[in-house]
Amino acid sequence: MGSLAPDAERPLKLGLRANAGQFALLVLVNAFVGGMVGLERTLVPLIGSEEFKLTATTLIGCFVISFGLVKAFANLFSGPLADIWGRRPVLIIGWLLGLPVPWLIMYAPSWSWIVAANVLLGLNQGFAWSMTVIMKVDLVGPSRRGLAMGINEFSGYLAVGITAFATGMIAASYGLRPQPFYLGVGYSIVGLLISLLLIRETRDYARHEAALRARESAGKTPQPDGSLSFGEVFRLTTWKDRRLFAVSQAGLVNNLNDGVSWVIFPLFFAAHAVSVANIGLIKAVYPSVWALGQLITGPMSDRWGRKGLIVWGMWVQAAGHVVIALGQSSPLLSGLTGCALLGIGTAMVYPTLLASVGDVTHPLVRTRALSVYRFWRDMGYAIGAFAACMIADQLGMVWSIHFAGFLTFVSGVVALWGLPARRA
Repeated sequence: MGSLAPDAERPLKLGLRANAGQFALLVLVNAFVGGMVGLERTLVPLIGSEEFKLTATTLIGCFVISFGLVKAFANLFSGPLADIWGRRPVLIIGWLLGLPVPWLIMYAPSWSWIVAANVLLGLNQGFAWSMTVIMKVDLVGPSRRGLAMGINEFSGYLAVGITAFATGMIAASYGLRPQPFYLGVGYSIVGLLISLLLIRETRDYARHEAALRARESAGKTPQPDGSLSFGEVFRLTTWKDRRLFAVSQAGLVNNLNDGVSWVIFPLFFAAHAVSVANIGLIKAVYPSVWALGQLITGPMSDRWGRKGLIVWGMWVQAAGHVVIALGQSSPLLSGLTGCALLGIGTAMVYPTLLASVGDVTHPLVRTRALSVYRFWRDMGYAIGAFAACMIADQLGMVWSIHFAGFLTFVSGVVALWGLPARRA
């Protein structure tokens, strides 16, 4: 089992090319992680309304709220755990927690089982996806961080989109359960086996980068290093550092949009007589465009800087909400167009925000700072789902979409104020 740790006889080397084998395996693992989320994008709200006869949007949205809260806190603790135990053990724990998820959804006798499945899914995503991010950042070093995050998020969200489409097509032929969720059984088993047998530990790469940076920055003003407590890192990332505050709020609002999409869009389009198969198509467009776009926007942010992509990405997402909310006379066309805009805007911000955290933090602080950022980002799922469901129950679903669009535009303004013009 010595191959599971970095080779002690060979000096560590940072870079995408130097670590291409492990990087590619982590890309594959993250595709399976993303596929686990894609299982639910089209069907779970419909299971709530059609099989369990839930009428309150807020009650249906509980599965996204539980997912978002648990994933946010899993993200928060995944960084400290990865620093103590290593990245690979946390990745494996994430997959073990994900194994029961498709089974619980397939055979749930009540809605509470679906909510419980989403608690486990949140833990799976918080631990497993966080580790694929952190391990890639460890491996590639500072020069190609945007590209690395673009590839990572591409693999995960392309799998989300493909799975959302596939489950919609399967459900159109066989029903909402259990057949569409057989995909999740395969994803979880294969993802766990690759993590157990082929993935190596990367913590020493972060230490190596820290040592290189210490030599390069001798005599310069140092960045905060590994001596900071977790509480200090939390405060720094949440509000004390203006740049990190701007990044964290943008991440929260970005995933607020995803939470609204997850719970409101299937119900909204179903109410406008869009078929299950076409709802699956609409739901696939958002993460698929998001995924593919990151292959362009990740390296673009390395070359041209982060700020413009983040600010304009938030505003493009806001435009997507407007198109969907105002296009009720042609719901399929407006859904496809609006979700394409949401996907483009999210592709502009998603890898760029992750890379921005890496830009302004020390390698020995970075894991914890990324965990805090991802905590706030994924709180957006819960906040977005809860707020959108409350608004939908009181005012109608179209107003919950308008609400998300307004917040997204304001978030872009905050990013314009808080982010530096150039990379740190």
